[in-house]
Amino acid sequence: MKQRITVFSIFNLMLMLGVVVVTLYPFLYMLAVSLSDSTYVMKGSVTWYPKGLNLAMYELVLKDPRIMKGFLNTFAYTVLGTLISLTITAFGAYAITKKEMMFAKGFTLMVVITLFFSGGMIPTFLVVKSYGLMDTIWAMVLPNAVNSWNLLVMTSFFRGIPKEIEESGKMDGLNDIAIAIRIVFPMSKAVFTAIGLFTAVGLWNDFFTPLLYLRDVNLFPLSVVLRNIMLAGQMATEATSAQGDAIVTESLKYAVLMVATLPILLLYPFLQKYFDKGVLVGSIKG
Repeated sequence: MKQRITVFSIFNLMLMLGVVVVTLYPFLYMLAVSLSDSTYVMKGSVTWYPKGLNLAMYELVLKDPRIMKGFLNTFAYTVLGTLISLTITAFGAYAITKKEMMFAKGFTLMVVITLFFSGGMIPTFLVVKSYGLMDTIWAMVLPNAVNSWNLLVMTSFFRGIPKEIEESGKMDGLNDIAIAIRIVFPMSKAVFTAIGLFTAVGLWNDFFTPLLYLRDVNLFPLSVVLRNIMLAGQMATEATSAQGDAIVTESLKYAVLMVATLPILLLYPFLQKYFDKGVLVGSIKG
């Protein structure tokens, strides 16, 4: 049967196209400016496609040791923080699903309470400082290792797994930890991927945490490095291109932003097939 074209479908299509344009245009503009010749950038004639292809900005960015150091720091924080967060969240969520566990409802209630109340910035800072985590990699990955909402979503997902599967594992002599690692977790790739993506994006873009806990410039993530570059203009003040033209600050800023944004954006297409299922199933059940 042919699908009827209605007023609603036309309106919906136009609305979605508008959302796509509004969302995509800033990235296209940044990419175009970063790849355009400085003459066109200073004239303000660049819109959504580059004019006079120029890779000098990207060469300058990739050769700067601060950028690469910040990139490597951010990559380390993101990978380590995501692994720690997924591990703690998964085992905590699996434990809460066990009704026979003592105080299971109490622990669930405490997790829910943290959705509405928190200790605050100053008490958290004092705790991190008292444990000697200042100016270490652990200050970036441990304070926010567990997100209460992600834990509840994963708990809801685990509750949707048939109990008969776990009972069969117990009949084979597996304990609860072995059942979680060998049966439940492999069956939960969708929710692991969705929550892992949320966590990785948050860590990659984290700007406030390093400002609080890091003082050593060698530990700064890419977000702080970019902030220092764009506010102080450290790279643009004296730098000149190979042709002797002055470096355009706007082109340089957009080149830096593209280098910082593209890696995490390129990760999404590979995880999309798990992402939708993980978010929807984990949020509906329970």
